[in-house]
Amino acid sequence: MIQRIQTVYLLFAALVIFSLYLFPLAHDVLIDGIPSTIKVTGIYQTINGQVANKASFVALTAVTALVGLIPLVIIFLFRNRKQQVALCYSAILVIIGFSFWVAQTVKNATGGVVLSTNNMGIGIFLSSISIVLLILAAKSINKDEKLVRSADRLR
Repeated sequence: MIQRIQTVYLLFAALVIFSLYLFPLAHDVLIDGIPSTIKVTGIYQTINGQVANKASFVALTAVTALVGLIPLVIIFLFRNRKQQVALCYSAILVIIGFSFWVAQTVKNATGGVVLSTNNMGIGIFLSSISIVLLILAAKSINKDEKLVRSADRLR
């Protein structure tokens, strides 16, 4: 059913992925001697007080939108709980792969410079939060499935 707790978990997982557009992956990283901010949309540098886009990540931007849509699609498959659980675990694998791609993009953009804790943005941790939310959603869906099966035995 759509009003269950797993819907909230899936909605928050999608919102967390979409918030990657707002929060930086890394900030104050020196690229070509200029402090830069790296987001999923590209590399932004502050030059003469104005923010300029140095490079765009078109593929990463598009894939971020697709990965964010996966939990939203899972919400509307509430009639088939087994498929919902399978897609939750598949979405976790997709997000792990996506996170690896994001990490490699940041590594390549910085030229292999190791980020310290003061350079890491909140965007680095958002995919981990969405994975936790998807795990919680899968557990809630399994709990609902057990409840429905136990009610069917009583009939």
